[in-house]
Amino acid sequence: MKEKMIPFLQEAACVKPSRRQLDWLAMEGYAFIHFGMNTFTNREWGNGKENPQKFNPQKLDCDQWVAAVKAAGLKGLILTAKHHDGFCLWPSQYTDHSVKNSPFKGDIVKEASDACRRGGIKFGVYLSPWDRNSKYYGTPEYNDYFCNQLTELLTNYGEIFCVWFDNACGEGKNGKKQEYDFPRYIELIRRLQPNAVIFNDYGPDTRWCGNEAGSSRYAEWAVMPSELCKYAEVQTGAGPLAEGARLDFLYNAMQNLGTMPGILYSKGLTFVPSEIDVSIRKGWFWHPNEDPKSLEELFQIYLTSVGGNACLNLNIPPTTDGLIDERDVARLKDLGGLIRHEFSRKIPCTVTKLEGFPPTQPRYRVTLEKPCRSLKYVALRENIAEGQRVEEFRIFSDEETRFAMYDGTTVGNKRICALRDPFAHQNPLTSTFQPQVKSIDIQITAARGAADLSEISVYADAGAYHASSTTGAKKGLFRRLLGK
Repeated sequence: MKEKMIPFLQEAACVKPSRRQLDWLAMEGYAFIHFGMNTFTNREWGNGKENPQKFNPQKLDCDQWVAAVKAAGLKGLILTAKHHDGFCLWPSQYTDHSVKNSPFKGDIVKEASDACRRGGIKFGVYLSPWDRNSKYYGTPEYNDYFCNQLTELLTNYGEIFCVWFDNACGEGKNGKKQEYDFPRYIELIRRLQPNAVIFNDYGPDTRWCGNEAGSSRYAEWAVMPSELCKYAEVQTGAGPLAEGARLDFLYNAMQNLGTMPGILYSKGLTFVPSEIDVSIRKGWFWHPNEDPKSLEELFQIYLTSVGGNACLNLNIPPTTDGLIDERDVARLKDLGGLIRHEFSRKIPCTVTKLEGFPPTQPRYRVTLEKPCRSLKYVALRENIAEGQRVEEFRIFSDEETRFAMYDGTTVGNKRICALRDPFAHQNPLTSTFQPQVKSIDIQITAARGAADLSEISVYADAGAYHASSTTGAKKGLFRRLLGK
């Protein structure tokens, strides 16, 4: 096995993203807009038997959607063009279960895509493979039907940055069974919208994080076994333990995906980064009795998604009027304001890559222009265009190298490190930590290949943030983490 290990790790270190994946990662966050028949029936999942006459958003304003999305700092919007009930938000020629038979009569996909372009953000679509209305569902003809609808969306609404698929099918044990022809869907998207990333549990471009609660892994890898991401391009040979191994148990909800023990058993690796999809409310569709998540919770989700080598897909459901709820509008404004506030005090510094350290364990010294008592965050980026490599790292001050201000695992596209007093969980009598920090070191302690941090940024505490909404941050949440 020894003679196979090093060549395989060299391959694993060079599994690279495509141009479309790099563009997607650069967005960092975008909105999910769940809007449709469920909005008017007060459900999460419809049955496909709803009367289209119920759908009538009389104050529809997609420019208001875009303004709310932009206020949070999000760079795009994905619209649920068709959910599981089969009701289409555009006048599809392939079904009567659409807006064309509603009092609204318009084309919400067009309204939303046009608003995104006016507002300078990207537009994407969700098209549910599960369709509880279509007479073709459960037959081979359904894949033709689905591709026809997909073609309508890909050819009539301009540039699409993302096509979002799930694998939902809740028909039950004795219900209709549909074999989704994802390879055919993917080929169609590549031909008609070659720059669009495709989200699916199994790739090819982005994948589910494994939950809808906004929780990220302790170590988020974009380099995945092909046994999980079966629709993605395989970029390596087999791992040293792959012969006779089984990885058919892999699923997105597992916490150790992509870690070293797992990839050694893979027959080949792919590059498929994770998306954190979560709703601003409890439900995905709007319900009048629900409130948005607290500012505290949303900010923590931001730190661990965008700041945890993933992209954030934040669902914002419009009301029956066709508007974003004012409670959500206020919370989104505060979220964007808080993010800008927390990262407003970037500290001028000089970064030096120290000599004498091996390529897989480089050490960087960050010398601050002036000593600082209120360090709060360090943001790191790998040169991910050449592959994701960092397994572990630590951050410590020039005065104390034994006890770290931060111990981390992966870096990837971006890692936001919230610093702490290294003696916070030690006997205070043993502390040698000096809050007046002059420099910090970032030590890569383990990597799959030559590690290269392309960006290191340091931020000081910006002080208290005053939220405009009535249920903002908890008192003392956004305080200085180091010093007094």
